[in-house]
This record gives sequence, structure tokens and C-alpha cells, in this order.
Amino acid sequence: MNRKGMTAVSTVLMAFPWTLLILRRFTWALQSPIGEILIGLYAGIMILGGVFTIWAYAKKGAQSGLMKVCTVVNGLYMVCGAAAFVMMSV
Repeated sequence: MNRKGMTAVSTVLMAFPWTLLILRRFTWALQSPIGEILIGLYAGIMILGGVFTIWAYAKKGAQSGLMKVCTVVNGLYMVCGAAAFVMMSV
């Protein structure tokens, strides 16, 4: 994958967690087992997105201005996703 492709994937991963707000409008998404699965799935994707973005920025040299923003935002998402997993396990 080239640098532009990595930037495109990181940009999509930056917007992906906000789709949870759309899903949470439905009553089926608020029920206990489905809601927990959705939150776990989104937390996992946020963690993997942060790892991928940091890897692409640091190791593969995708260091454009947009990629710098994606690295910061997806890094914050990664921390929040890890916190969500910790809160779900308690």
C-alpha cells in the first residue's frame, strides 16, 4: 500500500467511531448484549486504527499534514478504546 492509500485508510478510521452515534439511535442497539458487543467492536477498531496510523506514520513514512492530524486523533481514539475495554472488564 502506498502512502496515499495509508492516509486514506487513516482518514476513514478517523471518522468511523462517530458512526456509533447513528447506530445507538435504534432500540436494538441499546439492549444489553448487543450494546456491549457494539461498544467492544468499536473499541477494538479504534485501537487497531490507532496502531495502524502510528505504524504508517512512523515506519512507512506517510508524514503529510493530514496524516499528522490522523495520527493525533487516532492515537486519542486508541487510548479511549483501551479505556472502554478496561471499563467493560470491571
